[in-house]
Amino acid sequence: MGEPAQVINNSDFELANDNGRIQIDHNYTSQSYWKDAFIRFKSNKGAVFGLIIILIISFFAAFGPMMNDHTYKSMNIKHKSLAPRIEGFENSFIFNGVANGINSYKQKGLHDVYYFFGTDTLGRDLWTRVWEGTRISLYIAIIAVVIDMVIGMCYGLISGYFGGAIDNVMQRFIEILSSIPNLVIVTLLIIVLKPGLVTITLALLITGWIGMSKVARAQMLKLKEQEFVLASRTLGASNLSIIFKDILPNIFGQIIIMSMFSIPSAIFTEAFLAFIGLGIPQPMASLGSLISEGFKSMTIYPYMIAAPVTVLALLMLSFNLLADGLRDALDPKMKEM
Repeated sequence: MGEPAQVINNSDFELANDNGRIQIDHNYTSQSYWKDAFIRFKSNKGAVFGLIIILIISFFAAFGPMMNDHTYKSMNIKHKSLAPRIEGFENSFIFNGVANGINSYKQKGLHDVYYFFGTDTLGRDLWTRVWEGTRISLYIAIIAVVIDMVIGMCYGLISGYFGGAIDNVMQRFIEILSSIPNLVIVTLLIIVLKPGLVTITLALLITGWIGMSKVARAQMLKLKEQEFVLASRTLGASNLSIIFKDILPNIFGQIIIMSMFSIPSAIFTEAFLAFIGLGIPQPMASLGSLISEGFKSMTIYPYMIAAPVTVLALLMLSFNLLADGLRDALDPKMKEM
């Protein structure tokens, strides 16, 4: 007779290395490119700080001149060269109206008069003039972005896409423009036109887009022979459709980064031109012209230059931090670093 069949029970088996947990794969929720970029940007404290400072400065540029009854050109000789004074800070060590150990408010009997940033040598309110000048700088920033995105991007994409003779002609034209210094262009424009925003805008319009065009052309040369472009061309897509619908979305991040980096340069150019007297005419104010005026009285009244220099420095630093954060967030290559 054969041996009886064995009955197999669950207790006869024991899982090896059973620690009470079974390792399983984790499922991660898929994220879009822009959502992932936003998360990366939000984690960059420097970029967030720069964005907050830009928003604060923009708020005061929009509403600061409305916070008192003074205009950027109203003068009061009796109130000239008054130090910064804020209500409630009369007995503190700052914003108490004292400059060089002298309280001009008490000397002139101005007990109920307050100027947040003080006044200049003509009795004009520096608070209003600084924020009016900041409006000019923000206007230059917007114009720089528009010029980069409209002229520089389109010029570079078209030049790189068609190549050959078209590319050669377009690049030689850029080389001619690049060989002319900006200061020479602005000076020639001032001879023909009056100094002002129109002159500075035209100067940016002539040469301000060259850097962006080179970046857009380089990106186009890298992508135009890719498989997805050849597929679109095989399916009969037009050249403009391939440039702006197929290639542009793949380089839009780099375009935004480049345009943001061009903003501080444009702001500094305007401030420099105003400082040497080729910018906004009086009595209008820009940060550069305010710095130029304050520089003349810096040894006696240092507060006159402190406010515009601080705002200009914060504005340029914030745009640089913002551009750096956008580069880290939008450039996929930065994920490997």
